[in-house]
Amino acid sequence: MNIKTNLSEKQQYLSIIEEKFNLTSWLNSKHEFSLIYDELGLGLFKTDEKKLGPIRVDFITGAAAHRRKFGGGKGQAIAKAIGLKKGVIPSVLDGTAGLGRDAFVLAALGCKVTLFERHPVVAALLYDGLQRAYQDVEIGSWMQENMQMVFGSSHDLLSITDIKPDVVYLDPMFPHKEKSALVKKEMRVFQSLVGADLDADNLLPDALTLATKRVVIKRPDYAPFLNDKTPSMKIETKKNRFDVYVLAAMVTSN
Repeated sequence: MNIKTNLSEKQQYLSIIEEKFNLTSWLNSKHEFSLIYDELGLGLFKTDEKKLGPIRVDFITGAAAHRRKFGGGKGQAIAKAIGLKKGVIPSVLDGTAGLGRDAFVLAALGCKVTLFERHPVVAALLYDGLQRAYQDVEIGSWMQENMQMVFGSSHDLLSITDIKPDVVYLDPMFPHKEKSALVKKEMRVFQSLVGADLDADNLLPDALTLATKRVVIKRPDYAPFLNDKTPSMKIETKKNRFDVYVLAAMVTSN
């Protein structure tokens, strides 16, 4: 994997990212991927599938902006799953942050979200997206207030963190049934880069201990319950479901 840039003034920033996320081993060994930095930010390429284009984290424009403005607000399934409603805005710890898409939806609805991400390349992309969002005139202030990330594995962090979230949210990677050509580009690259979260079952006990109100697991509709534990309730969408483990009632603020 190589980081390339034609913006010499950004070299210090790239050095910070490389050191912060321990990318050295990846730079030397993963030749099927490239990280490239340009005026749009940090982008991940799969070099043998160049037509896919780069994967970036962009909270300011595109799909993220559209969902923030027109995504259905508190009526969205994810909002219902975490218990967000009038007078209730839970704090959330996203233990499998990935590109931060779900966390951004919750942050845009007012939740304070802490994001844990263990994969160094994914964490670097997420960090870069957050830095650009923090500087944005329109969303920068509430992004800084509502979205903060921590680089590390939830297998370690859930048991030692000082954070006491209302909700622990998990969306572990699960193998897709569809042929790779039918899976959207982010998932195809992620499956190659990260692979399935085969140790995800081990997250549930710590999540249930840490959360004060509920644990929410996002799963494909065909996936088994995490750790074979039946949830309190399920909220289903077209292709996914949210398994909700209720620990205590959400308290309406006055």
